[in-house]
Amino acid sequence: MPTPDLTAEQVRDFRAVAGMIIPPSATYGVPGADDERIFGDILNSLERDHDDICLALAQLSGLAGGGFADLDPARRAEIASTFRETGGAPLAALVRVVLLCYYRDDRVMHSLGLEPRPPFPRGHVVEQGDWALLDPVRKRAPMYRVVK
Repeated sequence: MPTPDLTAEQVRDFRAVAGMIIPPSATYGVPGADDERIFGDILNSLERDHDDICLALAQLSGLAGGGFADLDPARRAEIASTFRETGGAPLAALVRVVLLCYYRDDRVMHSLGLEPRPPFPRGHVVEQGDWALLDPVRKRAPMYRVVK
């Protein structure tokens, strides 16, 4: 599995915490976020969140006193609870990447009764709203300078 600038321990910890964020469900027939295919997508989708995720993984490792993935399940749950309270923006970035990748997996989309496809070219029907809600914005003076 490719590891974009993450150590093997960081990847193991990331995978363990991803599996805690979204565990597998036999009831719904879906894998957890630590599934090989989903987690591979997560690692390939770090992009702009890479630095925040590295910070989050460093925080997690600090709380765990070493490798989070090496802890027993009860201790992992304790550390995860503390991490949830103290993780801040880096943790939010980590959770966002996990969720975005998880919900674009075909198996997950099927379990939700959705067709796993991009929104275009067929598009999705968007319910029309009240366009008058935009009137205050239209009446506002421009917030930019015209360049000639």
